[in-house]
Amino acid sequence: MGVKRMNKKLITGILISVLILCTAVFFLISNPDEPVTQPSETNTDDHDQPLRKSQSESGNDKNDNESPEVEVEEKKEKDNNPDEKADESGSRLQELLNKAVRSTINFFTKEHMHVAAVGDSLTQGVGDDVVEGGYIGILDQKINQDEQRVTFDNFGKRGNRSSQLLKRLEKPSIQESIKQADIVLLTIGANDVMQVVKKNFLSLEMSDFKQPRKDYKTHLESIFTTIKNLNDDASIYLIGFYNPFRNYFKNLEELNTIINNWNQTGKTATSNFDRTNFIPIADMFHAEDKNVFAEDNFHPNHRGYQLFARRVLHSITTDQ
Repeated sequence: MGVKRMNKKLITGILISVLILCTAVFFLISNPDEPVTQPSETNTDDHDQPLRKSQSESGNDKNDNESPEVEVEEKKEKDNNPDEKADESGSRLQELLNKAVRSTINFFTKEHMHVAAVGDSLTQGVGDDVVEGGYIGILDQKINQDEQRVTFDNFGKRGNRSSQLLKRLEKPSIQESIKQADIVLLTIGANDVMQVVKKNFLSLEMSDFKQPRKDYKTHLESIFTTIKNLNDDASIYLIGFYNPFRNYFKNLEELNTIINNWNQTGKTATSNFDRTNFIPIADMFHAEDKNVFAEDNFHPNHRGYQLFARRVLHSITTDQ
């Protein structure tokens, strides 16, 4: 659009509204290094052990045989005003996801595979109140439903920026998982954008994003190089991010421009490395008739992560 500078008064009002409506977003930025612990864990200095199914179930009192579909149905029964259209849509999405898994299951039965997932809260699965681990947890449950075909290590950490993830790649537990991995899944960048917003809260301009975006590309390339040095045979998938404020500011194209620019930077960075691919997801969070956000209005809910998982599954099995 050729926009060089946003009206300060307008952007200040917008950002104040964002702060009120989406305080969770700024919590991610204000406390990026605060350790995240599971309910059954004690607070220790090491927070880079992978979240696997056994770990996620250790603090969960739910019946092990109870599927996410059953949990969703129970939640619907408790709802005094169920949305029949939403229920029908949710059932349809479940079937599409199941079909995607069935159609690609041979890909995962060639030999036992190992997937290392690293990144921010989108990898951790923040916002999914049905399956712990978000899209990683959904893939784990669906693919390994009948037998253990794939081992998933989830190293997602809420609030991580690209510079912090690069530092975390020095952790022995993460390095060991990557060395064993056939596939490395990566989400990073959304918190880099939000850090710019925080630092320039009352005087934000489009130009404020220019240098941080260059830094983001540099960090990404270093992340890819580090992963390749640990395991040159692994396929890497960088998953893009979306505009979480679209529902509030549908007509503010500057926000979309910022997100699109950063996603394009990620896509460009992947093109410089072998077996490194970019998976776009922003389009899945555009439809106004889809309830894909959690209560914090920033992260995906279970439905959003189901869409997420389906897109990732399709990309992996198509590119391999």
